[in-house]
Amino acid sequence: MSQREHIEKALKTIERSDLNAFITVDYEGARRQAVEADAGKLDGRLAGVPIAIKDAISTKGLRTTCASKMLEHYVPPYDAFVIQRLRAEGAILIGKTNMDEFSMGASTETSFFGPCKNPWDINRVPGGSSGGSAASVAAYEADLALGSDTGGSIRCPASFCGVVGLKPTYGRVSRSGLISYGNSLEQIGPIARTVKECATLFEVIAGHDPADSTSLNLPVTSCEQSISDDITGLKIGVPLDFFGEGVDAAVENATRKAIDVLVDLGAEAIEISMPSLRYALPAYYIQAMSEASSNLARYCGIIYGHRVKKDQDWHQTFSKNRASGFGKEVKRRVLLGTYALSAGYYDKYYLKALKARTLIRADFKRAFQKHDVLIAPTMPHVAFKLGEKIEDPLSLYKEDINTVPVNLANIPALSIPCGKKGKLPIGLQIIGDQLDEARVFNIAWQFEHNTKFNKYAE
Repeated sequence: MSQREHIEKALKTIERSDLNAFITVDYEGARRQAVEADAGKLDGRLAGVPIAIKDAISTKGLRTTCASKMLEHYVPPYDAFVIQRLRAEGAILIGKTNMDEFSMGASTETSFFGPCKNPWDINRVPGGSSGGSAASVAAYEADLALGSDTGGSIRCPASFCGVVGLKPTYGRVSRSGLISYGNSLEQIGPIARTVKECATLFEVIAGHDPADSTSLNLPVTSCEQSISDDITGLKIGVPLDFFGEGVDAAVENATRKAIDVLVDLGAEAIEISMPSLRYALPAYYIQAMSEASSNLARYCGIIYGHRVKKDQDWHQTFSKNRASGFGKEVKRRVLLGTYALSAGYYDKYYLKALKARTLIRADFKRAFQKHDVLIAPTMPHVAFKLGEKIEDPLSLYKEDINTVPVNLANIPALSIPCGKKGKLPIGLQIIGDQLDEARVFNIAWQFEHNTKFNKYAE
């Protein structure tokens, strides 16, 4: 099959789909690049491969909305660092995927462009906030995708959609060109149908970027070279704190059976306790919302973003621009974050959250002194129904209970399919120490290679 035929197949799949996985599809650009690929004009590890990009990542000349009315017509004048890397390797950017508005959500229901649906059951959510990226890969609308993960936004949809998704070590992938939600927490990461494809995409986008002050100036270990290494003697920590109240019995059962598979392959599993994790959810939301309130202050409509047609005085225009440009969930988080940072409450909330984060990091550091990786459920249950939780924000926030600790600790974690409840996928979360993505991919590949839970694997 030629690259043009491959791209046409993907574009037709998108056209026929009712998933609403894409906000913008670059039909003309994708077809043009496919012709170039067939003519041998695209070189690199991803030459001619159609890839979907979360709509929070800047793409030169291609609309980037962050799923918000505030940026409905924004077209960036530059490419994000990761997009430069993809283009250099010959990838074909097929379009920009649906997401929760400004990455704030766990269901892709807060999008100004309407909710995305789960390919396994269109009455259910795909997870969030990178729901469109995971759904597009699961439904063969793209071969690969990029998402971003602030508190689980790659791993959650990877789990719900039955694909592979990695949240890298903080600083391992440049954030330059990513529309920010929580600066100290977020990372761009790869989504793919198999572990090997995910590892390849990660290696392409990882690396130092002088334009990003948080980017690590360290060499990137080749994950593909060690992906099939023997895991005999590897020590797996099983934090019981990830199996607490609210975790579905089917999810716990699938996770423990997955651990048994790895033990049969020669690994050793030890149950451990990480008591500070009980602070993770409140600490994360205080810090993330506080950073969001600062990051989103720029969208005033005066210089940047959506603007009401009729101007009044500065205060009224500013207020109306934001009131009409932001959705309900974004407003809620900005208000809560502003409150947490306000005089008289900074020490009570934000500073206390930072102290809790220090305790969580210390717990992970202790765990990795004795264990090579940690394993837990990605999500407490399978994908829930559209509309089931959108009016209950606290219920949605609880969805992140098993994913936010990793972001607070700035370490890598990957979600891989490990079973099903009915026809709905269950995700296994493999957590590594800082910069240890290669080991995480190795464990994931061993599990994928020795089971049949990933329907996309060879």
